Amino acid sequence: MENSTLIKKVNIVNEGQIKIADIFIRNGIIEYIGSSPSFEITKLARVIDGTDKHLFPGVIDGQVHFREPGLTHKGDIYSESGAAVAGGTTSFIDMPNTVPNVLTTEILDEKFRIAAEKSWANYSFFLGVNKDNLETVLEMDTTQFIGVSDDGLYFTKRGNLLADSPDTMDKLFSKCKSIIAIHSELEEIIEENEKIFRANYRDDVPIEKHPLIRSGEGCYQSTKRAIAIAEKYKARLHILHLTTEAETHLFRNDIPLSEKNITTEVSVQNLWFSDKDYTRLGTFIKWNPAIKTEKDREGLLKALLDDRIDIITTDHAPHTIEEKQKPYFQSMSGAPMVQHALYIMLELYKRGLISLEKIAEKMSHNVAVLYGIEKRGFIREGYFADLTLVDLNSPWTVSKENVLYKCGWSPLEGETFHSKVIHTFVNGNVVYENGSLSRFCAGRRLEFKQKSGAK
Repeated sequence: MENSTLIKKVNIVNEGQIKIADIFIRNGIIEYIGSSPSFEITKLARVIDGTDKHLFPGVIDGQVHFREPGLTHKGDIYSESGAAVAGGTTSFIDMPNTVPNVLTTEILDEKFRIAAEKSWANYSFFLGVNKDNLETVLEMDTTQFIGVSDDGLYFTKRGNLLADSPDTMDKLFSKCKSIIAIHSELEEIIEENEKIFRANYRDDVPIEKHPLIRSGEGCYQSTKRAIAIAEKYKARLHILHLTTEAETHLFRNDIPLSEKNITTEVSVQNLWFSDKDYTRLGTFIKWNPAIKTEKDREGLLKALLDDRIDIITTDHAPHTIEEKQKPYFQSMSGAPMVQHALYIMLELYKRGLISLEKIAEKMSHNVAVLYGIEKRGFIREGYFADLTLVDLNSPWTVSKENVLYKCGWSPLEGETFHSKVIHTFVNGNVVYENGSLSRFCAGRRLEFKQKSGAK
């Protein structure tokens, strides 16, 4: 039987429950979930014993920076998607701050072409939007894109953040029909803070001051303003990588995700690290927005659990170790996380802070719902077999030897996790198995259908 697999007696984590069942996969699709499927249809299938293992829907990472084209000394679609599937992530959505920035459909199409040849995982890409291409974007049917975003474009030049320009947001939010995903910080506040710390330290600002420079106030005021403009036009606004407890109170949890026009996410590093870790890890945990206080970390987790925060992402952003080890103002912001995101969440489960069912909801189900991704994100008959098989009792330690990122390092080196991804399936193909990438099988372009914004 061509390309078929039977996983027997596995704990399936899906849609708010865990149940033991067999699952039969044929030609990339989940064909059967239950007990004792017909011997005739499974007799030629590969059989995997799932006893005492847990099967999750494959993680969908809604925010990554895989660096291709133009920045491939840091990472590329092949290397970073390989690291992704090694960590149980089966689909990703990549941001527009490659070189060149993804500000035209021609550049966007080129990224899709590269991914079709090189990506281990399923994929989609945001179209970039800033003042330079705003009028062009406003003339487009943006429902053809999974979303538009300004994230990372501020690295190209000042003024590229939508949050800094209410007039630009007003124009975009009034007409754009797709999800608008924004980086929410106010540069004017950041720049004032920089002046204060430069006056005291000149260029030798300690990394511990990073969350005071890229402050909680800069994030809160930005997010509050963006939400007000989005509500005015009933636009589909998504706030990327939330970092403060204060911001969580700006979001709703009294309606289902499918009815929300305004949504948000938390990246795994903001559930794992806090400002106390700067002394130990320095610029290796320099992100924009910044890792903030323990109170913020706890507040973000609380908001995730009570559904004010909708999804978990990584903001995976590799840089070379040389780029990260420079002094504060020269050190690049961002770090690689996609291989270890699920491990972090499973470790939080081990600590009694989140359930397995909630992990599946926030890393898979809700990402599919938020972006309208079709036939993925759930373990259902008729859906694509994007699956992650996990042993919850298999300790291992992160080291340079088992990091798969092209940049060759992780801020989690030396960390011991107590769960392990055993198999990762993408479209029914085993792409990662028992510690190694398997035979390359290219992922597929994500198909989606969003509800429209901007009434």
